[in-house]
Amino acid sequence: MGNQLREVAAGERFEFGKNWAAFLAKLDGEQIESAVQSLQKMLGTKDLHGRSFLDAGSGSGLFSLAARRMGALVHSFDYDPDSVGCTRELKRRYFPEDPRWTVEEGSVLDSSYLNSLGTFDIVYSWGVLHHTGAMWQALDNVAPLVNPGGVLFIAIYNDQGTWSRRWKAVKKLYNRTPRGLRFLILAPAFLKEYWRPMVKDFLRLRPFHFARNYEGKTRGMTLWRDLVDWVGGYPFEVATPGELLDFFRARGFQLEKLVTCGGSMGCNELVFRRN
Repeated sequence: MGNQLREVAAGERFEFGKNWAAFLAKLDGEQIESAVQSLQKMLGTKDLHGRSFLDAGSGSGLFSLAARRMGALVHSFDYDPDSVGCTRELKRRYFPEDPRWTVEEGSVLDSSYLNSLGTFDIVYSWGVLHHTGAMWQALDNVAPLVNPGGVLFIAIYNDQGTWSRRWKAVKKLYNRTPRGLRFLILAPAFLKEYWRPMVKDFLRLRPFHFARNYEGKTRGMTLWRDLVDWVGGYPFEVATPGELLDFFRARGFQLEKLVTCGGSMGCNELVFRRN
């Protein structure tokens, strides 16, 4: 916890957990169901009974909750103590005192901690490992956590070359800017990302319709929290799908499903199975 606080104070790390806490304040059943459906679609099943699920970097805890609702034995951990608090809060709300859902503080870069966990049928880390400050080490660390025949489901920011480097600079600037002035970075980012749907909605006489219907399209996230996470999310690293395929093939994994972000700067989703 001390390292995380020092990194935040130095402008070297975004406070993911505080953003998630604001998100949880408005979490509803529709968003939870959206998360469940997203997980079901990528894993190709509606039932995880009898299967163990590791959420490496649980964030809000929403997808740990989704996996538990699908019947999995869930272990959640996160480096950010506020994210751990969010995950524990979701457990308290929906699965209080449940022995089949464990929530801990831990780092995916801490080999000793990871070695204590054992292995799992499903290892899930969506949009997390590229925020560790040592992405390739983190990717290497999660591979042994998957049981033989088990599944690894990750999402990693797409490498867009020069454009990705520019975004990294924006993210770094955001975290080093005083809180009261960060809107000066968020506002132009909002316009850049959403001016097209805003114009369309105004022309169709339904202002901000896209914003009101955003949650069901983005794994349960709200538009504003997604934007803050996207602009502020630092450390920040990227990879191409090809780089990730080569990396995990060399470690005994075969690709089962790939959903790309269509050449944009979003996340590519990959589901691997361990040989």
